[in-house]
Amino acid sequence: MIVMHLSILERYQGFMKRPEKINRSIYGIALVLIFALSAPVVGTVVAQGGPGSAAVVFLKIEPDSRAAGMGNAGVALADNASAIFWNPAGLAFQTGTEAAITHSEWLPEFDAGLYYEYLVAKHHLPGWGTIGAHLTYLNLGKHEGRDEQNNPTGTFNSYDMALGLSYGFKVTKRFALGTSLRFIYSNLAPGQIVGAQKTKAGVSTAFDLAGLYRMKPFNLGNALGSLSLGFNLANMGPKIQYSDNAQADPIPTNFRFGWAFTIDFDEYNSLTWVTDFNKDLIHSSRNDSTGVKYDPFYRAIFSSWTSFQVPNGPIGDEDTTFDTVSVLEQLTIGTGIEYWYDQLLALRAGYFYENPNNGNRQFLTLGAGVRYNIIGVDFSYIYALEEESPLAGTMRFSLLLNFTR
Repeated sequence: MIVMHLSILERYQGFMKRPEKINRSIYGIALVLIFALSAPVVGTVVAQGGPGSAAVVFLKIEPDSRAAGMGNAGVALADNASAIFWNPAGLAFQTGTEAAITHSEWLPEFDAGLYYEYLVAKHHLPGWGTIGAHLTYLNLGKHEGRDEQNNPTGTFNSYDMALGLSYGFKVTKRFALGTSLRFIYSNLAPGQIVGAQKTKAGVSTAFDLAGLYRMKPFNLGNALGSLSLGFNLANMGPKIQYSDNAQADPIPTNFRFGWAFTIDFDEYNSLTWVTDFNKDLIHSSRNDSTGVKYDPFYRAIFSSWTSFQVPNGPIGDEDTTFDTVSVLEQLTIGTGIEYWYDQLLALRAGYFYENPNNGNRQFLTLGAGVRYNIIGVDFSYIYALEEESPLAGTMRFSLLLNFTR
């Protein structure tokens, strides 16, 4: 069994009161991910089906400090190298070469030594479109392993990593399609013995399908307006497993869609309003003989558009009642604004909302950016609205190099 370093969970709304011995090889770390990372994919599994939970949710951490400062919204903006995450179709409207790196001390409230790195680059191929590549790395710290008798078996380091390629191309002058392919390596609890099974790193692959439509600019009095609409069906791929048994967990397939509306007041001042809606596409069912069963991703992208129930108390308690979470309540909403002066200085603000029965993340975001010559720097900050949020005070820093300026 695995005994986790539980200071993170113990401080998260009192969820854990004592160290927990986990029977499944994945759950020791998965609990940290589900309750502590920025994008938990979790819900109660009931007889009629529900969302269940996903592994490798680090794939949903928003890596771009710019969009993170606008309420984690960017699917219809997607106008820099980080379009690889938000919407790879946005690469099609970009030219030149750009590289960027984002760093974040993850969940600083817990002082757990977690950190997140994201390296991305894109390059335009005249006549073909634009290609890109990214590397994502999340360090999950050091943990102590224990056997069935609770004897220490040594320490191990945990981390998640993804490496991917992207491509965006124009179908028409105003509409583009894009895709991404990524390799996922999840090294959570290597070499531990759990129920006679030796744990190993989880490996999987995923791909995205995305589209972006940019309307022709139109007049708004003395100003010029433009509207973009985008979607990204992300992280479609096979399940991931961490031992030699048949037990496997889905990766966090999700559907993001939204708009970006920009007003150019004059040659110096512009304002952009962005809004994203995001839906997790995971579906599970339970019965007494087989336990929890997850739909494969190609089925879950359809079957997950149903309501599910969450308990108001301990499962099994005769007094426990259930709330129904509708499909609309399963959508997260991120919205924000960005003001640019002369494409040199940017100020940003945003709001992120998630239904209390579907994760209950609610926070404000602030951000700023500067551009000078080929160099750009962006910063974002999260101000959490719920008590004891693990995201409170999270900051991201991004450095960009645009070689076309």
